[in-house]
Amino acid sequence: MRVRARILHGLFGSLFSLFPRLFIGPFLGLLFGLLLGLPAQASTQAALAPPAPAQAPPPVIQIADIPLRADTDMRYAEGVLQRAAAPDPGTALTPALDAIAQSVDEKLYEFQPAQLRTLPIMRVESLERHWLFDARRLARWHADLRQATSWYANDAADLFRRRVAWQALKDAPDAASLPPALADRVDAVLAQLNAAGQALSAPLSRQVELEQRANAVEERIKTGQRSVADAIDYIDARLMRVDSPPLWALGGTQKAGENTMALLRTGLEIEVRFARDYGAADSGNQRALRVLQVLLLPLLLWLARKSRDAIRVGVMSETAAGVLGRPLSTWLLLSMLGVLALEPDAPLMVQQVALVLAAVPVLRLLPPSARRQMDYWPPVITALFLAERLGFLFLANTLFYRISTVALTACALAAILWLMRRVHRLTPTASTPLGRALRAIAWGAAALLCVSLAANLFGNVSLAEMLTSAVIGSGYFGLVLYAGVTVIITLLQLLLARQGISRFRLARDHAPPLVQLLIRLLTAGAAVGWALYAMDRFRILRATYAFVAEVLSYTLAVGEISISLGNVLVFLISVVIAFWAARTIRLVLHDEVLTRMALPRGVGNSIASLTYYLVLLLGLGIALSAAGFQTSQLTIVFGALGVGIGFGLQGVVNNFVSGLILMFERPIQPGDVVDISGTSGQVRDIGMRATRIKTFEGADVIVPNGTLLSEKLTNWTMLDRSRRIEVSIGVAYGSDPREVITLLANVARQTPGIEADPAPVVLFMGFGASALDFSLRAWTTDFDRWIDIRSDMLTGMYSALKQAGIDIPLPQRDLHLRSISGDASAILAARQPQPGEPAPG
Repeated sequence: MRVRARILHGLFGSLFSLFPRLFIGPFLGLLFGLLLGLPAQASTQAALAPPAPAQAPPPVIQIADIPLRADTDMRYAEGVLQRAAAPDPGTALTPALDAIAQSVDEKLYEFQPAQLRTLPIMRVESLERHWLFDARRLARWHADLRQATSWYANDAADLFRRRVAWQALKDAPDAASLPPALADRVDAVLAQLNAAGQALSAPLSRQVELEQRANAVEERIKTGQRSVADAIDYIDARLMRVDSPPLWALGGTQKAGENTMALLRTGLEIEVRFARDYGAADSGNQRALRVLQVLLLPLLLWLARKSRDAIRVGVMSETAAGVLGRPLSTWLLLSMLGVLALEPDAPLMVQQVALVLAAVPVLRLLPPSARRQMDYWPPVITALFLAERLGFLFLANTLFYRISTVALTACALAAILWLMRRVHRLTPTASTPLGRALRAIAWGAAALLCVSLAANLFGNVSLAEMLTSAVIGSGYFGLVLYAGVTVIITLLQLLLARQGISRFRLARDHAPPLVQLLIRLLTAGAAVGWALYAMDRFRILRATYAFVAEVLSYTLAVGEISISLGNVLVFLISVVIAFWAARTIRLVLHDEVLTRMALPRGVGNSIASLTYYLVLLLGLGIALSAAGFQTSQLTIVFGALGVGIGFGLQGVVNNFVSGLILMFERPIQPGDVVDISGTSGQVRDIGMRATRIKTFEGADVIVPNGTLLSEKLTNWTMLDRSRRIEVSIGVAYGSDPREVITLLANVARQTPGIEADPAPVVLFMGFGASALDFSLRAWTTDFDRWIDIRSDMLTGMYSALKQAGIDIPLPQRDLHLRSISGDASAILAARQPQPGEPAPG
């Protein structure tokens, strides 16, 4: 029993065993169950049940319609006879059902419930994955059977309906008065329909038999799944128990018996068969993986050839040079990551090989900076992982296997302590965040390995194996994820930086933030994936998953509305995804798609905005549906919303409707310069409730959409970007008006930015109090610089008038005094010039 408890542990242990099965596997299983399993059962019951008579009475056949109806029904019955005589489509599906049944029976026979509890946990989880694969194969078989034999039930129901109609005609009170020819015709039709029904009974019977066999296989699959689940719970529960004698109490000849070796061979055969059947299934994920692998290799080779010169002269970064300089290693690493990501339910043997093949690429593709900081950690972790994979070689002897496990644990502990001492001497490396994180993880790993070593010595082999395997496996898996994320980020940066990609406005304007977002998402995903994987290897993920599921399933009911924490979480995630999808679609439409189309003014912005809100509204509806809201519950919510609108949200609704009108009529669009309610500025964006205007002083003004429709709106750039510049000027009396007009017109024509068509115009406006008034009017299409152009034109006008000797007079006033004091009169009289004297200046 103790030997069998460790059989295939090294061979079938996988670094990706429970994480995808608990999260991706159940989701796919639920999806297949909902889309295939339940409809299959309903379809099976419908096929097995006799056709129910129509609730409405069959249509009465009139005497005048007998010839035509008879011909139609006779031809239909003949078609049924021909289809019934054709080869049974269920025959082609029988071998597939036999293969599924054989796989199920072999596992049930070889692995009894009591025997499952003696197997290593990874082997039991491999069996659980195998049972899930058989369940999915059976679900696909059900779908194929329904598609191939659906016409049986349809023909049976149609024959029943037609036969009832003809029998009702024959049993009618006035049937005796039918002409003999028509009566014979009725009998012939009934005989033909009965013959077709008899011919259809044989394939229907075979279909029923197949359905019964499939149902029996399905029950055996459920039995096997329950046994595996019970075994996993039992194995997790015994981790803290002593299950073997102390190491010093073992004899020197503890060899495995014949039953153990037979079980080893049987397990290998079943696992190899599982891998072969899984490959033959050719699922969508497998096809996607093959397409990815086929397209990825030439892309990497092309990038490596294009970057050869940059790598040689040292222009490219060390990380990028390492990735593109080793295209085969990059392709192999990404392919193996694709196996783990796209085939989460693949046999453990397949994922085991993928992880082993990724060892060399991981060591070659680590960034040089990270390799310098991590020192010898990567090769040591990889070597320990490969050594742990070879543990199955010692399964034949219990003592040797225990000693090999102790030796592996001791080597891992010694390597960690040596590396920590080495890192302690390299203070610059230890002071970095990565170095501090590695040091903390290393101390925790060393403590767990000490516990594993003690547990193995004193007889708790299950705990010792779990701790050693979890520490080594988690470290190696983190290394694989780190290298894979680095390679993916490097390739994304290189692809987005290429000239062919940079010609797109979307990539040119949004590439840096997009790359940063992808880096954060990949890093967060890798961190979460590693944490879940580590929890799985330390056997706490299943309990955590059950606890979280129980918490999320807690339901709060208020009247007819019931909601759970899981529904709230699903709703929030769906809303976030809806907002992200809506923004992405609007960005792509606005920057790439609509800008390349010849659309009227503002149509592109309106389409992008309306699409954004449409996708957002659709996403919110899907979020409500995913959260479990029923139609009746939504009716209550919308009713309450209607009351709220009626009492206090009239303004919001008014602005919302005004926003729709603005998008359809398009009086303004982003970039327009407008004046509204004393506010002048440029329109930044038009929302469903309000529009944001950036004033020329730099302030952002939020204007409700209702205000834009109800008040007078001036749009300076609605149809074009032309603007008239008007300058008023006065010259001294005595100046020649024609000379002034010519002079000012020449200045306007020579000013940069002034349009020649329409030509500048100078008008003599009238006689002012102290000057001759002129007005210069000119047009410019550079609306954004019109104030600068006006300043240049004023400067040119002043210089031209000064050179021509034309004065710009100051304002003059004549003062008339009605009365004056005697002293002031004497002073003024004294200041009067004498005859022949010049006037005082």
